[in-house]
Amino acid sequence: MRLPMSALAMAGAAVLLVSACGSDPEPSTSPTGPSAGPTPAVTAPETSVSPTASPVELNASTIATAVSSPIEIYDGPDGDVAQSIAAEDVLTAPEATPLVFLVKDQADGWLEVYLPVRPNGSTGWVRADDVTVASTDFSVEVSLVDFELTVMKGSSEVLTAPIGVGREERPTPGGVYFIRELLQPPDPTGVYGPYAYGLSGFSPVLDEFNGGDAIIGVHGTNEPDLIGEYVSSGCIRLSNDTITELVMDIGLPLGTPVRISDEAAPVDGEDG
Repeated sequence: MRLPMSALAMAGAAVLLVSACGSDPEPSTSPTGPSAGPTPAVTAPETSVSPTASPVELNASTIATAVSSPIEIYDGPDGDVAQSIAAEDVLTAPEATPLVFLVKDQADGWLEVYLPVRPNGSTGWVRADDVTVASTDFSVEVSLVDFELTVMKGSSEVLTAPIGVGREERPTPGGVYFIRELLQPPDPTGVYGPYAYGLSGFSPVLDEFNGGDAIIGVHGTNEPDLIGEYVSSGCIRLSNDTITELVMDIGLPLGTPVRISDEAAPVDGEDG
């Protein structure tokens, strides 16, 4: 889940920035709720999906980036508009973060994409003219039962690391998601570590968390001894060294698919 964060001036404008485990619709200087922690401001590091000007061959790691916001989502090719998605509604720092989607399927002039909205696994169709398209060989596999996160580049394993995951009453949801944003707390030794990825998924049991959507994230931790346990409120915890390697050395792009296997039998643990 995401905790409320304070407002931070960025690119000449004041924006509300939050980490990958809680949000608040208004700037906040103190946490709320029994699971809340400190409220550092965060920034959005430079990220890119290296878009191309024309469609690329469809694969499990095809990424669509909205040309403008909001973008209309249709119920099918040449269908009706089902909804529109605005960057400011789904991103912490919309001025600094592109609005991306993971592509599931395509038709002539259309792309079916996974959406960063409830319910988990939601998809919709966008016009190919409304997005630029890129591809990445990177993917992330998460095994809840093995407490393990694996980064793949094509068929090659790039990194495998132990993780902490959601406890029984606040489980990490299984399914197919994608990285929607990357955030950087100011204190790299804090509760979220040096970096936090926000995913497109939500808690299956919490409608909101501390005043905002209960969004699932992947982030560092100041409690590395709890990695390997069912410990969080749904987020995936990595060691600070590992999350730094993902961001600084591997450089996972926005839109990278994250597949979470939920074949697990969680037990109670500490709040997180």
